[in-house]
Amino acid sequence: MVLQILNMLKNEIPLEEESIVIPEDAKAGLVLVDIINGFCTVGAGNLAPTEPNRQICQMIEESVKLAELFCDNNWPVIAFLDSHHPGKLEHPYPPHCITGTDESNLVPALRWIETKPNVTIRRKDCYDGFIGSIQEDGSNIFVDWVKSNKIQVLLVVGICTDICVLDFVCSTLSAKNRGFLEPLEDVVVYSPGCATFDFPVSLARNTKDHLPHPQVLMHHVGLYMAKGRGAKIAREVFFNTSKSL
Repeated sequence: MVLQILNMLKNEIPLEEESIVIPEDAKAGLVLVDIINGFCTVGAGNLAPTEPNRQICQMIEESVKLAELFCDNNWPVIAFLDSHHPGKLEHPYPPHCITGTDESNLVPALRWIETKPNVTIRRKDCYDGFIGSIQEDGSNIFVDWVKSNKIQVLLVVGICTDICVLDFVCSTLSAKNRGFLEPLEDVVVYSPGCATFDFPVSLARNTKDHLPHPQVLMHHVGLYMAKGRGAKIAREVFFNTSKSL
């Protein structure tokens, strides 16, 4: 049934993914969105998977490959980590990724990036990493990161495709279109490096305030919406015309 619905959805809202080549002379930056235990590690919290999930596992593997490539070349990376204060709920979701708990930390496969000089870590207490980068004085850590590194191409991966990834991409594209993120030119969402959670309707019927969230469908919708806002959706990415993912 799910495959039938997905095929119907793809016919009605088709998504064309690209092979993206990032030229050698283009300054690229990598954004890692919420690749943390509370969303990715089995049994790590209220919103973590209850069993190994193929889409999430692939997202982690592809994100690690990108992080290694960027760190090996000393290219700029920023990682957003969902981190909420106790008692400040994010409706309609249950408490999750509380500051100071292991839920809000990077997955084990990415913890090594915390010590790399080219990596910026930003903890956020909202869906959108762009909004979550606003400081008390009105400055924005993400905006400053783009400008100081003179980033022209932004490569985005993480979880959830249709929530935190999409919200960040939409805000970033709006800011770019207003001229607030020069010299940024392109926002690329690498689809194999993104994932979302699975909450089938059979479970949602018996859970208060939770909407059904079929993983494959919502992943497709998230990518489709990002493209509709102006992002490029990549099924594969090539660097310097030789290195690829």
